[in-house]
Parts: sequence; C-alpha cells; structure tokens
Amino acid sequence: MMSGFPAYYINRKLFACSYEEGAGIKVVEKVTESLAGRKGIVRFQPEGRKPMKEWIQINRERSEDYHRDQEILNIPIDFVSPSLK
Repeated sequence: MMSGFPAYYINRKLFACSYEEGAGIKVVEKVTESLAGRKGIVRFQPEGRKPMKEWIQINRERSEDYHRDQEILNIPIDFVSPSLK
C-alpha cells in the first residue's frame, strides 16, 4: 500500500500504483515530459505534492480502456527488472 492505495513493487522498487481515479506509473523523465498533457495523462502528483519528475498518472473512464496504454504500462519493467523482458 502507498498512502492507502494499492501499490506494486518488485525487489522493493515501487513501479506502479492505483491512485484516485487512475494508475501511477514509473517512467523516465523524458517520457513524463512527452506524455503529460495527452488526453487522460497527467504528471503524478499524489496528495497535492509537487509533480513527480519520473511518474505519470493515466486516468481512463473505463478499466478496459487501459489496454490501449500497454506500451506505457510496460515501461516500468525496465525500471524494476530488465531481466523480466
């Protein structure tokens, strides 16, 4: 759990979490810069803190809409364990 929301770790590294109406995803800073502002994607800013440089939040109205974000959702695999590829 992270701030009362489900969180996902591999080898003690947080790489994704459920937060409010979306999913927080660990990415590199250049990916955050390129994706933030697209429809349904914002900089991750939990509990009103300043936006996190290497995180985005994807907000979709329906859970089945996350399938179109598969490429983005795979990015944290590089962060937590390159050997999982």
